[in-house]
Amino acid sequence: MELDETDRQILRVLQADARTPFSEIARRIEMSSATVHDRVGRMEDAGVIEGYHAKVDPRAVGLGASAIVGLRIEQGVEDDALERLREIEGVREIHLATGEWDVILRVYAEDTGGLRELMFDDIAQVEGFSRSQTMVVLATDLDDRTLPI
Repeated sequence: MELDETDRQILRVLQADARTPFSEIARRIEMSSATVHDRVGRMEDAGVIEGYHAKVDPRAVGLGASAIVGLRIEQGVEDDALERLREIEGVREIHLATGEWDVILRVYAEDTGGLRELMFDDIAQVEGFSRSQTMVVLATDLDDRTLPI
């Protein structure tokens, strides 16, 4: 789907606050609510808008520890390894990468003991797991998932 400037304006508003009513978006960009509704629907259908989510503070729900994990996965079992990693509850992001690590994970746990269990009892047991490097996150300075549109 080719995005025009109006689509981009709508996306900027929705990224800032996905709960913004179409009538408010329409007022801001000077067009009708029906047009905004139609454009958002087209962007949803085309996969430009993938969903709407609440941003939750991990600590507020008992997930006080986080880590970035680099993994080496043996060749030939990557698909099975990724499928298993997707099933592990503490794994919240999976990125395929180049360089030293085949896969980069963002994981969350209650505390560092939970991170240890996650690494040894779950991630290290994935078929094809070769080695890893775990970097415990001490603080997050920026966690901005909005895109520069």
